[in-house]
Amino acid sequence: MAVRGLILSVRLHPQKFLQNLRNVRCAATHQPFQYSDLEEKICTPDQLHPKPETSALVFGKYFTDHMLEVSWDSEKGWAKPVISPMHNLQLHPGAKVLHYAIELFEGMKAYRGEDGRLRLFRPDRNMARMLNTAKRSSLPTFDANEMIQCIKRLIQIDREWIPHSTTSSLYIRPTLIGTDPSLGVASPNQALLYVLLCPVGPYFTSGFKPISLLADPQYVRAWPGGCGAMKMGANYAPTIYIQKQSELLGHQQVLWLYGADHQLTEVGTMNIFVFMMNKAGERELVTPPLEGLILPGVTRLSLLELAREWKEFRVVERTITMAEMVEAHEEKRILEIFGAGTACVVCPISSISYQGRELNIPRSEASLSERFFKTMSDIHYGRLQHPWAVDIE
Repeated sequence: MAVRGLILSVRLHPQKFLQNLRNVRCAATHQPFQYSDLEEKICTPDQLHPKPETSALVFGKYFTDHMLEVSWDSEKGWAKPVISPMHNLQLHPGAKVLHYAIELFEGMKAYRGEDGRLRLFRPDRNMARMLNTAKRSSLPTFDANEMIQCIKRLIQIDREWIPHSTTSSLYIRPTLIGTDPSLGVASPNQALLYVLLCPVGPYFTSGFKPISLLADPQYVRAWPGGCGAMKMGANYAPTIYIQKQSELLGHQQVLWLYGADHQLTEVGTMNIFVFMMNKAGERELVTPPLEGLILPGVTRLSLLELAREWKEFRVVERTITMAEMVEAHEEKRILEIFGAGTACVVCPISSISYQGRELNIPRSEASLSERFFKTMSDIHYGRLQHPWAVDIE
């Protein structure tokens, strides 16, 4: 069937097929950009912006003085990477990103440690995920190590924007978009890779406090064979309306369910964890498996690896349904539920509203979520030496 469909596609759209074939061939033969070719155009004193007070930082509002850009062309390949003063992009109204959402992004952070050193957190994992999304988006790939070196240099130049605070950090937003002006659903011939930096405070202004969730099975974030495991903007825009509906009902986030059995998938833009007693009387940390519906979060991976190192309870990646959650709640076997992601690190859950039920989630004083949060923070800010923390200088 696949071969027959390909033959039919070639017959109906021969020019489109040949162009896509050329794009694939060119993308495969072009060399990736190199950090050694990086050009720097540093701000003049009058181009520098005042830095906000740490207490005024909110997520994604303030940007640093410089940005990184690398353009790509299907015939010429990657251009030299350039760091220049922050500026607006110039796009043709027909740019593919504006019409077919051919774009992707990543979310990373840099931290100023208590020892004054600057660190990234597991950048190799972010780059691996970005490259995976690029392939699914028909966007060009690049050398992850060269990209990390370019990002490090950008941070070095804007290092004074990293807050001198252990409750704040520098958010890093690598982005890749299709830019060629062509109204045709096909692989892009031109693309732009760029990186923005934002000093940020805590993602939730309330701090490390539990949030409530709306779990409504009529809304679905992702489905088998789709792009739920990719970090692309098209996954986020359709969720905003549902998020607003949850807020009108008095909740902070949405618990995304899937399937006739109402499987737990993600909470807002976070991965979800359930800490519970199983029916055998064992403590168990459960999170849904990565099978295409769920974004493979870097924080998710880190919490699983920490828990497996501790060897204090079972760590399981398996399907969790709302029926199981209701039963465990009635039997008082739920110990704690929390979300995890780059922006907030760890966020405890206080309650879940589901089909007329209100599941109030317990949380002990010495909670697992707080232990995870403290351990991750210790790594971020250099209180705990760990290979996940990568020096910038």
